[in-house]
Amino acid sequence: MSTINLERTVGELVAERPARSRAFEEFGIDYCCGGKKPLEDACREKGLSPAAVVERLLAAEAASEPDENVDCLGMGLTALIDHIVNTHHAYLRNELPRLVELLAKVAGRHGGKEPRLAEAEEVFHGLKAELEMHMIKEEQVLFPAIREMDATNAPPSFGCGSITAPIVVMEMEHDNAGEALERLRTLTDGYTPPDWACNSYRAVLDGLQSLERDLHQHIHKENNILFPRAVAMEQQVAGGA
Repeated sequence: MSTINLERTVGELVAERPARSRAFEEFGIDYCCGGKKPLEDACREKGLSPAAVVERLLAAEAASEPDENVDCLGMGLTALIDHIVNTHHAYLRNELPRLVELLAKVAGRHGGKEPRLAEAEEVFHGLKAELEMHMIKEEQVLFPAIREMDATNAPPSFGCGSITAPIVVMEMEHDNAGEALERLRTLTDGYTPPDWACNSYRAVLDGLQSLERDLHQHIHKENNILFPRAVAMEQQVAGGA
């Protein structure tokens, strides 16, 4: 069984064993946008016992299914980008249109009884628009630059200078998405349906919760694995140029 050092960041811990994300989700510890925080600090901020969190992390790791531990650390940059696009971008392109229609239906039918549905619909529309533009910028600007660098072992030739500039923008947009997800969770009482909820109401809450879980994994893989490795490679190849 592995050991867990409290000084390691939560992002590093999930990058090493993705199944640990389940425990962080349960404790409400942000391992994607907040992935650069040491585990001890994250526990302190939540008022949690580090020993209890470590115990749960090890249990989640031991109980994981094989497909929960995709070895992103073992992938090259191009393979990791392919994984992100084919897994997480594809998921968003399928799920965002479905959820926007379902949420509109539920808000239209039950908004009088649950006024917070109107705000949830507004927040989701903003999240959907930003994510769709975000994916375009990654797939048309940042990811091609990283692929080029990975293939040529030379600094990428694109108009942004260093890849650090678009990465900073992408991380800011990740923070925006995290804030929207937190607001959606608050507005839906943690995606808990009221007793009187119809099947569509229950379906949209289940979909939003699944979206949150996927986005946490998606952002984690970019913020804590892909982006730092790309920056390190750029520094390395620039130094050898």
